Amino acid sequence: MAKSHGKQVKDDELYEELRKQGNSKEKAARIANAKAAGDKPSKKGGKAPPYEEWTKDDLYERAKEIGIDGRSKMSKQELVSALRSH
Repeated sequence: MAKSHGKQVKDDELYEELRKQGNSKEKAARIANAKAAGDKPSKKGGKAPPYEEWTKDDLYERAKEIGIDGRSKMSKQELVSALRSH
């Protein structure tokens, strides 16, 4: 049986499996909670343009907010990839 991770994580078993696969705590919780919500889309998402439409400066600032290392040497496409895999 999966250990309870509190009310922040909706699907503890999926969370633990994602952590074993090497995902960060934040990413594992995000995925586990999205899967627990079922197939219905979130009411919040979908309002921001895709990263490809952002300027490199905007991508850099977002990477800085999140704390992505090495962002100053990344190209626009590398920033997009780093933000998506965070």
